[in-house]
Amino acid sequence: MLALGIPKLDEVFPGFQSGEFAVLVGRPLCTMLLFLLSVRCQLPFRKSGLNSRVVFIDGGNTFDTYAVSAIAQEYGLEPRSVLEKILVSRAFTAYQLTALVFEKLEEALIRYRSKVVVVSDITGLFLDRDVPKIEGRDIFLKMTHYLSDLASRRRVVIVASYFPRPYSSRSLFLEAVLLARASTVIRFKEFGGGFKFVLEDHPSIKPSTIDFSCSSVTMDMFTEA
Repeated sequence: MLALGIPKLDEVFPGFQSGEFAVLVGRPLCTMLLFLLSVRCQLPFRKSGLNSRVVFIDGGNTFDTYAVSAIAQEYGLEPRSVLEKILVSRAFTAYQLTALVFEKLEEALIRYRSKVVVVSDITGLFLDRDVPKIEGRDIFLKMTHYLSDLASRRRVVIVASYFPRPYSSRSLFLEAVLLARASTVIRFKEFGGGFKFVLEDHPSIKPSTIDFSCSSVTMDMFTEA
């Protein structure tokens, strides 16, 4: 079990389980959570980590070395050592992203014995108009099916971030496919005084919502040990 390590959230959501394909919806908070999980997965089991490296597939050019280092320091870890255990691969086109997933991901899991995979901005590159609509839909369907199957087959945690964009037939299709394929869906909704953490879907936990005031939306919130 890979816990978020945020007491208020851990009360309703104990963490991600092996074999799970989860989607975090909303920005920028879900991006910070990806960084947090990339650090926490390296913690020992007794601290609700997985004692594991993480494979980070960066589909939105979101990986932030400084943010990850700051989180590592909050946990009393040496930033360089933490960063060395995060295997970052960047994709700049939908075709590069799918090639990383289909051709390189399982090999990396075996080689580095990683138990966690992170995919940032999983739909963004598929919204590029240079990607034919029908072809993009077909590839995305196959990729999400593959990720769900890989998580189950390899007993790893796969967490993807999804950033909603202005609605179009393409974005609506990608969102529907992604959320239908995910076993767990967590959404962040902003409002005037802060944001809501919404557990929308989970195989064994009832949906729930937690409100955070604006003062809670800080780096400290994401680094409580």
